[in-house]
Amino acid sequence: MSWLRRLLRTPEGAAGLAILFVLLLAGLLAPVISPGDPLKIAGRALLTPFADPAFPLGTDRLGRDVLAGLLYGARTSLAVGLAAAFSAMVLGLCVGLAAGFAGGLIDEALMRVVDAFQIVPAFLLALAFVSTIGVSTPIVVLAIALGTWADPARLTRAQVLAIREQDYVASARVIGMHPAEIALREILPNALPPVLALSATIVAGAILTEAALSFLGLGNPNIATWGSMIAEGRSVLRSASYLSVIPGAALAVTVLGVHLFSEGLGKALGDDGVRAA
Repeated sequence: MSWLRRLLRTPEGAAGLAILFVLLLAGLLAPVISPGDPLKIAGRALLTPFADPAFPLGTDRLGRDVLAGLLYGARTSLAVGLAAAFSAMVLGLCVGLAAGFAGGLIDEALMRVVDAFQIVPAFLLALAFVSTIGVSTPIVVLAIALGTWADPARLTRAQVLAIREQDYVASARVIGMHPAEIALREILPNALPPVLALSATIVAGAILTEAALSFLGLGNPNIATWGSMIAEGRSVLRSASYLSVIPGAALAVTVLGVHLFSEGLGKALGDDGVRAA
């Protein structure tokens, strides 16, 4: 856990971790703070913030509690962001490890697939995928992961290409270790740190992509999301700007927290090349 201590010593890492901890706590305590369905009509429509103690952040055009939507939206954003990042990281690590360790035609074939996915902007790929397959949370997670796995794959390959020439890898070959065992036990653990630092950036991108899809009406309509809350406030932006400003501010703070955490994690892991990659 020495990396965690180094992370907490960096101002960026400590601030980012504090923001993410508060957001995670808010999401976990959402059923306690605002029990029930956050999409149900709870009071009079368009109550301004702090006008009614029962609705500290007011209500939207349908009379739904903005605070409840904000809390449950935090759960959605963090869950989708973490799930999409995890899926992208697993796929990217597998492809990058296979390409870098195998080399030759396998490397060339896998890298051409990576190039094909990198050509298409991640958001456009997610938009096309969700529009074609359908709207649900697993589909949104998969769509975001498909648009973001190429960067971890390329970074993993670069790390593997450098590590596979090290003396301890050559020694493992000499003593007869199986190639799969060498890849998983000797190479992968040493290739992980810069890729893990990149994962925080992927989480931030996934949260923004999910919010954008929800804003366009392509998110799961049965759950509260910050993107759908921002879209809900578009038509009354002049008279009730808080409907869009509050979830928009929460989204900005979340992305800021993830960015700060990423910066601190990069320093804690001793990686200087992640941001350049």
